Amino acid sequence: MFSFRTTPLEDQLDKALLDGRVGCFCTQNCWDTSRNRFMYDIFRDRGNLAIVFNPRDTELTPDTNHIEFDVEQIRDLDAVVVEIQDVGSRYFNYTRDVMHLMEMLKLLDDEAPAMYVVDHVNPGGRVVEGSIPSGTSEMFVPKVAHRHGLTLGELCNLYYTEIGARFPLHVISALAYDANRQLMPWTIAPASDIPGFFTCYMYSGGGLWNNTTIMPGIGTARPYEYIGAPFIKPGRLDTLPVTSGAMVRPCSFTPAAGMYAGQKCYGYQIILVPGADYHSLLHTLQLMRYFTEHYSEFELSEQFHHKLADPVLSDYIAGTISFQDAREHVKLEEQKWIRKAKRFLLYDDQPYRMK
Repeated sequence: MFSFRTTPLEDQLDKALLDGRVGCFCTQNCWDTSRNRFMYDIFRDRGNLAIVFNPRDTELTPDTNHIEFDVEQIRDLDAVVVEIQDVGSRYFNYTRDVMHLMEMLKLLDDEAPAMYVVDHVNPGGRVVEGSIPSGTSEMFVPKVAHRHGLTLGELCNLYYTEIGARFPLHVISALAYDANRQLMPWTIAPASDIPGFFTCYMYSGGGLWNNTTIMPGIGTARPYEYIGAPFIKPGRLDTLPVTSGAMVRPCSFTPAAGMYAGQKCYGYQIILVPGADYHSLLHTLQLMRYFTEHYSEFELSEQFHHKLADPVLSDYIAGTISFQDAREHVKLEEQKWIRKAKRFLLYDDQPYRMK
């Protein structure tokens, strides 16, 4: 059973929320600006809050973070209320944790509690980039484009269908909350490596650097804008791929976390042009092909190909097809994804691709 609801969570009259044992699966983004409280305080005040599932580290811990849980913590609940801020790319850790939760609820079958998703606006907007996964891909990743243009509620609607789930799923509209009108969706950082406005525009491509020997500025103030490694030797920029919507300059940084923690790294800052469209995925692939051709130290992990989940784009990085072929492939995949996405939309505005 699926429902889409347009009144706030605290106004819902479901017995599971009023009297049942409630678990809250959330990040710092569940802050209610109109009442100065977190979402789980609704149930704490009612006296039926059973457990809160939070990220395992502090809000701005620079290392990769997850929300950890197990089936025994879920089994005896009557409702699980989910509120995180998705960032618009399919490999965002907390979104994958939500999909993992949905898989677990499916396995519980008739014992599963109802799931309520408090939706948020997507800070990456409705823009689409990339392809739907093909071949082997990461676990708990829905079959959506690299930058999908959906809200978390819409993603859950899609994944619910993909896995053939039967537990009750209810999405509370993002339009029902003052916070979505009073705060920009990146005001409270969605994760330690997604600190600001520009990050979500760069993560659809930039997130792939995490599975290579070049790091995307994790452990600095500007992740995914800075890329580099100790072995990079920035020089003239006339051979470095530059795309519309962005400029590039040489830079250096010393990250506080990650594979090069405490080491001086050299590389480049990607600077977005105000108001211009920037296709992060395609530009990242161009840069990866450049580094493959110019640096023997540049390597892709096996996990990288599961994350990219597109053999055609892997072939482009390896140098076996042209950029024109890769770009045409991405165009067709984006069109295919937009057609699929329309079946799961909950709001009036539509996903679209860059021209």
